[in-house]
Amino acid sequence: MTTAPHYARPEASEYAPFYAAYVAAVPDGDLLARLESQHEETAGVLAGVSEAQGDYAYAPGKWTLKEVLGHIADAERVFAYRALRFARGDPSPLPSFDENVWAPNSGARERSVADLLEELRVVRAATLALFRHLPPEAPERRGTASGNPVSVRALAWIIAGHERHHLRILRERYLSPVKSER
Repeated sequence: MTTAPHYARPEASEYAPFYAAYVAAVPDGDLLARLESQHEETAGVLAGVSEAQGDYAYAPGKWTLKEVLGHIADAERVFAYRALRFARGDPSPLPSFDENVWAPNSGARERSVADLLEELRVVRAATLALFRHLPPEAPERRGTASGNPVSVRALAWIIAGHERHHLRILRERYLSPVKSER
């Protein structure tokens, strides 16, 4: 049985400046354990959210809560795919994705909050399986995505930070006491 690779906090040179806030939002410690417990935190925060709350957008033109959940799953899939490609030594540059095109075309508005949370759980399980079973040297490997160099370990930290970022927004703009009375 192999031991999971170590995912030390990446250096700033391992990711585009845009992702610095995501990486900084993740507390120090065992990243794989954090990724594992993070879904429980997200599911706990969203426990009891009504479908009406799931359809809420805090301003015109903003995503609904359901679309935010779909976006978290979509982005994690993209980041994990990038990590897989680079961990396997694929040097092909990967394009960006436009979340503002993806979200309204995701079908998230027609799904239940519970279904979207289950999707997040399954996506995270796949992400953890990937990161746990990479060769020990894989986290250090790098590739190019969206025109910027990025390491596999940075992508792991970005996944965790991206979900933390959106969970904060959900708490502040979608689930505050005023909105929870909806």
